Amino acid sequence: MSGDHQALALLLFSAFVAVTLGITTWVSRHRHGSAEEFYAGGRLFSPMENGFAIAGDYMSAASFLGISGLIALFGYDGMLYSVGFLVAWLVVLFLVAELVRNCGRFTLADVVASRLKERRVRIASGTSSVTVSVLYLVAQMVGAGSLVALLLGGTSEAARSWTVVGVGALMVIYVSMGGMRATTWIQIVKAVLLMAGAIAMTVLVLMRFGGDIGQLLDSAAERSGHGKEFLSPGLRYGGDWTARLDFISLGLALVLGTAGLPHILSRFYTVPTARAARRSVVWAIGLIGSFYLMTIVLGFGAAAVVGADEVRASSAAGNTAVPLLALDLGGGAGSTGGTVLFAVVAAVAFATILAVVAGITLASSASVAHDLYATLRRPAGQEGGGYSEVAVARIAAVGIGAVAIGLGLLARDLNVAFLVGLAFAVAASANLPVLLYSLFWRKFTTRGAVWSVYGGLIPSVLLVVLSPVVSGSPQALFPGMDFHVFPLENPGLVSIPLGFLAGWIGTVTSSEPPDSARHAETEVRALTGAGAV
Repeated sequence: MSGDHQALALLLFSAFVAVTLGITTWVSRHRHGSAEEFYAGGRLFSPMENGFAIAGDYMSAASFLGISGLIALFGYDGMLYSVGFLVAWLVVLFLVAELVRNCGRFTLADVVASRLKERRVRIASGTSSVTVSVLYLVAQMVGAGSLVALLLGGTSEAARSWTVVGVGALMVIYVSMGGMRATTWIQIVKAVLLMAGAIAMTVLVLMRFGGDIGQLLDSAAERSGHGKEFLSPGLRYGGDWTARLDFISLGLALVLGTAGLPHILSRFYTVPTARAARRSVVWAIGLIGSFYLMTIVLGFGAAAVVGADEVRASSAAGNTAVPLLALDLGGGAGSTGGTVLFAVVAAVAFATILAVVAGITLASSASVAHDLYATLRRPAGQEGGGYSEVAVARIAAVGIGAVAIGLGLLARDLNVAFLVGLAFAVAASANLPVLLYSLFWRKFTTRGAVWSVYGGLIPSVLLVVLSPVVSGSPQALFPGMDFHVFPLENPGLVSIPLGFLAGWIGTVTSSEPPDSARHAETEVRALTGAGAV
């Protein structure tokens, strides 16, 4: 990469960091010490603002770079991620958003504990939420280490390591100083930048082919090396029964996992009413849907303009498809237009990583302080809150940041898409069953809740360890070892039903009588908002 690329990219990176640090500093001067301010931003955001923030929290570097790269390499099969991520929001809109806003205060555990024995439920849900958050966070840190270092022109181990440390330090500053209010505005700025960048790139791709989608697809198929098979199902997930089951398993994890992601659920508490939460999701669906439609154009555009072979030569996983496309659309290597467009894409990717890690860090620190610390420190049934809990949350943000930096450095050679898929599978297996049971099953008990969480969490993680992703194949994390016994790469097809089954078995075998009065109270609150915070 030329010095012009690096200098302009660094200038744009620095500008974004300066703006976001300015936002954080301004918010920290006007903050209050209350838990509501730190966790929920005072519940003062409008549906449109929260919708943009949700979109900024959800559209990660894996979305902008990873999905387009998969489409560039695998065509039709690569669109599974775009479809799965988008369809997942229908589950959130119709089953989760309004009810979660009415039943909880700050975290997933608030919803589950509203009608069950609080201590055991909070420990289980908090543990699960932290696990999902850390897995998602490590994926972003690995992406920061590999993608941003590559965009800056540094491919050495030192450059990747310092990138991970820098991103980790920034996310700790955002969360510990500004809390939810600063994090929200950073995500709004990031969402605007990402949508603007995606729109500009999409328009340039369509202009290259005269607005003819058919010509774009034909050119992509021709340069893919696979011909018409590139536009048909089966290039990546066809073949034997294992590949087809993996397709189903990944689809289930993507569609069901979003409703169990802690950093997404926490966004519903930042608006004043349940109606505002529902309208936030509508805004988010519009933004996210438009974005994922554009990733399809960008993916096929990269295949048609750059060529699948050149994309694969640059990055076997296809992560550099969009930057290479930007370079070509701008006029090619060495041109002013190519340099500017390439640097803009690099800056948008960096903004994406910073905003997402800030949201995840806030959600995980909230689970540590509000669910684990407050529950273990105080007597059962007494709510935690106040300044001491917020102080613990800030300390937890520092600790989680340190853990994420360490794991990001250790896992820098792991596949980012795999880590994101794992986080979705764990969220769908451990968090979604207990959430739906708590909201809709009158006879659900505390034992059922605990069994549901651990019955999904433990199998999902264990099955990945025993899968060919970790050992037993040339592409495995440990290619020289073979201890895999589970044939699928994604555990969702097995672990998600196990989470629901464990919750049902725990409930029907429990001697604890269901508290009909508390369930009725929770049901009225969930459906009407009466008594909601």
